[in-house]
Amino acid sequence: MHQEAGLIATVAVSFVFAAVLGYCADRLRLPPLVGYLFAGILMGPFTPGFVADTELASQLAEMGVILLMFGVGLHFSASDLLAVRGIAVPGAIGQILLATLLGVGLGEFWGWSLGAGIVFGLSLSVASTVVLLKALEDRNLVNTAGGRVAVGWLIVEDLAMVLALVLLPALAELLGGHASDTASHGLDLPLSATIALTLLKVGAFAAMAIFLGPRIVPWLLTLIARTGSRELFTLTVLAIALGIAFGSAAIFGVSFALGAFFAGVVMSESHLSHRAAADSLPLQNAFSVLFFVSVGMLFDPSVIVRQPLAVIGALALIIVGKAIISFGIVALLRYPIGMGLTAAGGLAQIGEFSFILAGLGVSLGLLPHEGQDLILAAAILSITVNPLVIFVAEKLNRQIKVKWPRIYEGYGRKNQDALARELEKIRALGEERARQHYLRIQQLVETFPLFSEVGEDALEELLLLFNPKLASPGERVIRRGDRGDSMYFISSGAVEVRLASGAVRLEPGAFFGEMALLSGGRRTADVIAVDFCQFEVLERRDFNMFMSRHPNLRTIVSEMAQKRTEMNVMRQQWEKSMDLS
Repeated sequence: MHQEAGLIATVAVSFVFAAVLGYCADRLRLPPLVGYLFAGILMGPFTPGFVADTELASQLAEMGVILLMFGVGLHFSASDLLAVRGIAVPGAIGQILLATLLGVGLGEFWGWSLGAGIVFGLSLSVASTVVLLKALEDRNLVNTAGGRVAVGWLIVEDLAMVLALVLLPALAELLGGHASDTASHGLDLPLSATIALTLLKVGAFAAMAIFLGPRIVPWLLTLIARTGSRELFTLTVLAIALGIAFGSAAIFGVSFALGAFFAGVVMSESHLSHRAAADSLPLQNAFSVLFFVSVGMLFDPSVIVRQPLAVIGALALIIVGKAIISFGIVALLRYPIGMGLTAAGGLAQIGEFSFILAGLGVSLGLLPHEGQDLILAAAILSITVNPLVIFVAEKLNRQIKVKWPRIYEGYGRKNQDALARELEKIRALGEERARQHYLRIQQLVETFPLFSEVGEDALEELLLLFNPKLASPGERVIRRGDRGDSMYFISSGAVEVRLASGAVRLEPGAFFGEMALLSGGRRTADVIAVDFCQFEVLERRDFNMFMSRHPNLRTIVSEMAQKRTEMNVMRQQWEKSMDLS
């Protein structure tokens, strides 16, 4: 029964349908993405039953595109791409050009315009990030040479599609379409000037993002992380992603997708990028589901009955054509046969960028609606059969290895060894960074044993809260009678706590200044450095915030402070008794 559906109904029903059908797809050993697309088909206007609000769904899909592109940028690794650039860059560009030419050829055969053929070919040339990564993870191939090449290949494809999203509106009228709404309000410039202005805007935005972003975003994330508020940190991550995406569109006239991608790239340079990715992942996943559901709502299943040969042609281009092109390029570049088969199987499908390009092509009047239906049908079918394609590629790989072992082992060996050395350098660098981070945490626990009571996440938070401070011999670190504003942890050197009853020497691993913070009173002693000292300082606000989240640690500090107070009282009483005697 058809009925009007509001925002809450659209989101609620989308999640319910997607959850049920995603689970069914998983039980059938298919990517859950297939289930999400079928959920959209059931909710769309082309099937009986509940019909969701397509306008609201398209706006939610736009949010999904922004967060998807933010996630792509957040996981973008320039070092990984540079390591496999010798095969990924020419391979991806070559495949895009050849697949696009095949798409133009199919479009000419069907009587489409050149612009429709280009959009159609571009849409079929780019694989799905979600599907490829899931397939590689299921087979433990992400960190292999073949897996790294496939991921690098995909990154180049994504970058090329980002460029296509920028250039298509500028080229739309030349290719037989019409200018976009944003472009139609601009100046009536010649094509060359329009393209130059578009690229200039993109270049200005990219330069600002690359040069200013790494200076501002990591500082801002660290500032927010020091508050200790998980929800505020997540909110800041999303504000940066959506803010840069919106700002890029409003100020520079570039797409939301490009702005979100650069937001992710900038954030990936921060040492808190792993936390940003973890915190934003649930929202990315939720809106990406809504994106795929909304794409399914646009699909008219009757196209499979009305144009079965066209659907088969598009599917053959994706599975057979792209697989042969990928394997051929890898072989021509003289890389191993196994690497070529991994790329051929993993990239023989299309996904999220295809949907975005198809939607843009329709909005610009370049691609007919039947072309969008063909792309959606080919996407759903190619994703569905992709596990089978990968299985065939793996079986073929094993058969070649058994039948022609000398050719299999010898072909591309030189390039494979060179690539292995590059990847080993990156792996070693990553391990060294992880080791340094681990050693810093380990050193913190070894120097200050009381922190062994808290977990690794809390220790990382503590490292953000600490402010380093140095002191020279004879320097007064704390003055008696001052207000207690911070607690000091001694990393190296030594200090003397000068009480009325005498001096107490504290060395690395000890801490002082906690009594005034716990009691809220004034400092009760002078603290003088007797060596070159390095302290980790915890300010009052940070101290109260951290201790409130770790009451067991506060109890330990309070007990140690109580013991110190009792010892000082006992010492004073002993000295008084000695004076009386």
